[in-house]
Amino acid sequence: MEELRRSYSRLCRQSGAEPQEAVLQQLRQPPRGRLDLAAHSLTVHSCRALGTLLRGEALLTELVLSDCMLSEEGAALLLHGLCTNAAVRLLDLKVSRPAGGWRPPPCPLHPRQSRPGPARGLCPFPSQGNNLRATGAEVLGKLLRHNRSIQSLTLEWNSLGAWEDAFAAFCGGLAANGTLQQLDLRNNQISHTGAEQLALALAANSTLQELDLRWNNLGLLGGRALLGCFPGNRALRRLELAGNNIPGDVFRAVEQSVGHNQDRDTTLRESRARTHVLVQEVQQLREEKSKQFLDLMETVEKQRDELARSSRASVERVGQLQEALNERQSVINTLKAKLQMTEAALALSEQKVQELGELLAVSEREQLSQARQHEKERRLEQQEATEREAKFLRDLSATNEKNLLLRDQVDESERKVKALQEQLSLARQQLTTTTAELKLRAVQAEERLDAERKRTKQSLQDAESLRVKEVEHMRQQLEENERATQERVQRLEATRLALEEELGRVKAAALSERGQAEEELFKVRSQARLDEQRLAHLEEKLRLLAQARDEAQGTCVQQKQTVAEAQARASQLELQADGLRRRVDELQQELSHKEQEKVAEVARVRAELQAEQAAQAALREKALALERQLRATASDHREALRDRESENASLREKLRLREAEVARVRDEEAQRASFLQQAVLAYVQGSPLRTLNPPK
Repeated sequence: MEELRRSYSRLCRQSGAEPQEAVLQQLRQPPRGRLDLAAHSLTVHSCRALGTLLRGEALLTELVLSDCMLSEEGAALLLHGLCTNAAVRLLDLKVSRPAGGWRPPPCPLHPRQSRPGPARGLCPFPSQGNNLRATGAEVLGKLLRHNRSIQSLTLEWNSLGAWEDAFAAFCGGLAANGTLQQLDLRNNQISHTGAEQLALALAANSTLQELDLRWNNLGLLGGRALLGCFPGNRALRRLELAGNNIPGDVFRAVEQSVGHNQDRDTTLRESRARTHVLVQEVQQLREEKSKQFLDLMETVEKQRDELARSSRASVERVGQLQEALNERQSVINTLKAKLQMTEAALALSEQKVQELGELLAVSEREQLSQARQHEKERRLEQQEATEREAKFLRDLSATNEKNLLLRDQVDESERKVKALQEQLSLARQQLTTTTAELKLRAVQAEERLDAERKRTKQSLQDAESLRVKEVEHMRQQLEENERATQERVQRLEATRLALEEELGRVKAAALSERGQAEEELFKVRSQARLDEQRLAHLEEKLRLLAQARDEAQGTCVQQKQTVAEAQARASQLELQADGLRRRVDELQQELSHKEQEKVAEVARVRAELQAEQAAQAALREKALALERQLRATASDHREALRDRESENASLREKLRLREAEVARVRDEEAQRASFLQQAVLAYVQGSPLRTLNPPK
């Protein structure tokens, strides 16, 4: 935005004028792509520079130019620059209605309409704001014809309908536009001819969704013309026509057409959503079918590969069996020599089995001690968790009590606001009584003047022949008295007008204060709702912690079961080892009778021993893995408890900050209420009505 401000200053200096400070201030820190120049008088040079900048500017999305005192030349320069802009989405060129201005009374034909405004070409307010006339309307039509980015256009209180040819050009641009969605034409003195042009434009336009034509002078013909555009326009979903002197039947027909458009739009959206869902379902079905086909192809290929591998394996197996038959003769001769070696290996295996039994007993004792330690740690953790739950419950009860106190304070603030409103109503009643007294006094003064005039005339008729000089003197005195009374009446009228203006200002101030108080109350209530939601979230977290504790207890029970299963497996292994010993004895007895059977039995025993050794190694690894898992779960539980403690501390800190903020809001509300009460009392005590009351 700094580059934009520099470009504006450079263009203004090139045109021989100094840049306006208000424009520079707004360009220095615009709020998120919004340039607000409302109520700032823009010169022609500033309009030329801004129009040049807006031709290629892509950062500004909202442009507010209400009450900028734009001349025809300045407005044309700005709007020409916007013709090629592709970033501005909102353009505001309205004129703010002055306070206490004219507003049409309600129409008896329809409760939502009002009586027509003044005649076309006669504006009830003094000229102010933006001076958009015939040239401005034509340039606006060109803007709508060429611009492809503006979606919202506000032209309230600009009197564009006073020039029929220019308004026809504006309607032509609206008919050719394809991006505008909202258009505000309130209080633009649009007659029935302008409504006909606008109806033709709406029949050709397919993007405008909201149109506001309140407080114009469309009449019966204009309402019928707008009603005739709906068969060709299906995009318009909102049309405001209050205050246009349109008959009730035409008004209801227009509302019915707008309702049809809304229903059509909703059905179209629903159909699009349904088609989108159907398309997604069809795509999912296609993807599932393709996946199923690919899975079938993969399974077929896998079966083919398995068949090929099985055939190759069978061929290799036949060759291996042939080789084994050839080697068996040589092996039988060598087995006799190896039998003695196997006996020695059996003795060594017995010793190893004894050592393994001792190791298993040691590991069992270590597991029992570790299980006891884990049980103690689990009990301590359970006690700590119960204590923390009790603390959380106490904190929750304290926060609930604080919330109740805050609600009571909010109710007290509402009662104070109601009391202030009652005081304001009393002040209004006092003002009405004082105005009535002033009117009565003015009537009494006029009666006194009439009586004095009659008395002076009678005295003049009686003493006309005697004292001519005194009559002239009395006439002069009467004239002076009349002038004095007229001046006094004028002063009373001036004071009455001043009092009415002061009353209007006080009403506006009271309404603004009331709106602020209501906003503050709404904020406080929303904050209380957020606190309640956070309390519910904390309760949910406590419930999750309890579930995690139950899961940890379940895992501990499962680990105990796995330890018991491991012990049972160790006892089974010992029994199997005893059975193997007995089997070895039997084999030694049978070796003396059958050498071939001995060889087979020795090989089988060797394989079983290897399997048992592998099983024992696997059991050791499982025991070590269980120990590591127990340690990891214990560390995880400790870390989770620490995280919960840190979360609880942060939540307590947030609650404390929220309480401080609520106390600050309560103090601010009390200060505002006291300031408002003091202002009302000061206004009532220092009112100029006391000085105007004559002494009784």
